[in-house]
Amino acid sequence: MGKFYYNEEQESYDAIVVGTGISGGWAAKELCEKGLKTLVLERGRMVKHRDDYITANMDTWDFPNARQPTQEDIKKQEKQNRTGYTTRGDSKHWFVNDLDHPYNETKRFDWMRGYHVGGRSIMWGRHSYRWSDLDFEANKKDGHGVDWPVRYKDIAPWYEHVERYVGISGEALGLPQLPDSIFEPMMELNCMEQHVREQVAEHFDGRVMTAGRIAHINSDKRYEGDGRVRCQFRNRCIRGCPFGAYFSSLSSTLPAAEATGNMTLRPDSIVHEIIYDPNTKKATGVKVIDRETKEEFEFKAKVIFLCASAIASTAILMQSKSDRFENGLGNDSDQLGRNIMDHHLGVGASGKYDGFEDKYYKGRKPGGIYLPRFRNIGGDSNTDKFLRGYGYQGGASRGNWEEVISEVSHGAALKDAILKPGGWTFGMGGFGEVLPNEDNRMTLDYDKLDQWGLPTVTFDAEFGENEWAMRKDMKEQAAEMLTKAGLRDVEEYDRPGALGLGIHEMGTARMGRNPKTSVLNGYNQVHACKNVYVTDGAFMTSAACVNPSLTYMAFTARAANHAASELKKGNI
Repeated sequence: MGKFYYNEEQESYDAIVVGTGISGGWAAKELCEKGLKTLVLERGRMVKHRDDYITANMDTWDFPNARQPTQEDIKKQEKQNRTGYTTRGDSKHWFVNDLDHPYNETKRFDWMRGYHVGGRSIMWGRHSYRWSDLDFEANKKDGHGVDWPVRYKDIAPWYEHVERYVGISGEALGLPQLPDSIFEPMMELNCMEQHVREQVAEHFDGRVMTAGRIAHINSDKRYEGDGRVRCQFRNRCIRGCPFGAYFSSLSSTLPAAEATGNMTLRPDSIVHEIIYDPNTKKATGVKVIDRETKEEFEFKAKVIFLCASAIASTAILMQSKSDRFENGLGNDSDQLGRNIMDHHLGVGASGKYDGFEDKYYKGRKPGGIYLPRFRNIGGDSNTDKFLRGYGYQGGASRGNWEEVISEVSHGAALKDAILKPGGWTFGMGGFGEVLPNEDNRMTLDYDKLDQWGLPTVTFDAEFGENEWAMRKDMKEQAAEMLTKAGLRDVEEYDRPGALGLGIHEMGTARMGRNPKTSVLNGYNQVHACKNVYVTDGAFMTSAACVNPSLTYMAFTARAANHAASELKKGNI
C-alpha cells in the first residue's frame, strides 16, 4: 500500500497508538521500549525531521508579503487565522485548511489543528511546568469538577522521568505552587527583564519573576534523539527546529521508538472507531480510513492508546458505539465531550522604559519571563473575588525600525535614527485557569459529514463568571507591577477571544475516582474498557494555570508503563 514506514504491514499488534504529537510520541517510545510491537497511526501526512521543515532557514525577505497571509490564504484558514500567527507564511503549512476540515460553533471556539506526523509538538510554545498538589487538590477543595484520582507524589517520579529526556531550561525557585523540574541552564534575562524582576520582588511580597521554563536544550549535554544539540537562539521554532534543540516527538520520542525495531508508523490513517468485544469487555482494535484513497481498514491490538488530542480522541470514543455503549465507548457517566477547558489569555499590560540606552542583547531568545501564580495560595494571597489563579508570560525588547517612520523623520535625521535601536518596552500577559463545567461541551453532528463520511464536531462552550472576574485582576495587577517598576505609558489590554485560543484543549474524557462521574481511572484507562487508555488533554480533570504539555508527557509515560505491566500480568 506504500503507507507504512519503518516496519512492514501486519494485521495484529501488541499496541496501537493513535496520534503522533506530544502524547503519542511518548506512548510510542515507552511501549516500544517495553518490547511491544506497536502500530502508530497518524491521520495526517508524513513529515520527516529536518527534511520537511521547508521554511526553517528562510529570512523575512524570502517570503512573499513579508510572511503576511493573503486574502486567499485567509479564506482557506479563517478559523486558523484567529490566533494572528498560524496563517503566516512561515507556519501556515502546519495548520489545517478549514474548508477541508470543517467544524461547527454554537459558541465561538478556536480549534487550531495540525494534521501531520509530529502533530503540534512541532509548533508548540514549549513552556513546561509541573503541577503541584495545589492543582491536584483544587477540585476537591472548592467543589468544581470531580476530585483527581492522583496527587503530586504519584506523578512526581514521572515528571522527573520525562524531564531527563526532554531537556527543560529554567531556574529552581523552591515555590510550593510551582515545583521545580530537573533543569538545563536558564535562558538569561535581559537587563530590562532583570530590572522588572528586581522591582517586583522589592514591591510585592511573594511574587517571583523568572525565565520561562521551556523545553530547549541550553547546554552541551547529550540528549537522546535525532542529533539534538543546544538551542541556537534563532526563535524560528514554529517552523520546525533542524537542530532538535527544542523537544518534539519528531526529533526525539519517535526516533527512540523506531530504534527499538518495534514501531510501525502509518500516516494518512484516520482512526474513527474502536472495536469493542462485549464477551471479553475489551477493545480488539480500530477502524481506519485512508486519508487519500478513502479505503477502509481494521487493525487489531491488545491495548489501544488514544493520543489524538482532546477533541479528536473524544470524537473517536463518541463514534465507537455498540450495544454496550450506545452513546460512545466508556460513556456510562455521560461525561464524554463535557468539561471542555483551556487557558484564558490575551489580558495584561505593557509599557515603555527610559533607561538602559547603552544596553542591548545578542540573539533571538525563544522564551521570555514567567511570573508564577500568586493568588489563592494561602494567607494574604487569598481573594474572595475569584477561585484558583493565574501566571504571567511576557518579556522585554528594544523597539524596531518602525518607530522611526513618521512625517518629520527624513533625510540625515532618519539615517542616523534608523541605525540606533529604539527604546525599551516590556509586556506581560496572563494565563488563567478555566474551571471545569459540564455544560461546556462538544457534540457530533451526523447531519454535517466531512469528506470521509464522518460526523463533524460542534462546540458549545464559553468563559464563566470566574474567568471574567479573574481577568479584571490579571489586567490590574500587571499594570500595577509595571508602574511600580518605573515604566511609563503603561497600558492595560483585554482581548478575550474565546476558548481554544490558548491551544490547550482539555477535559473531554476526564479521569476520576467514580465511574459514574468520570470516563477514565487514575491510570488513564477507560473505566469500563481497561485496555483503552487516553493520555492527551482529554483526561484532564482540571486545567491549573500552567501550560499542560509536561503533564501530558508524565501521565502518558506512566500509563504506558502501567499498560505494559498489566499486559504482562494478563490483566488487560
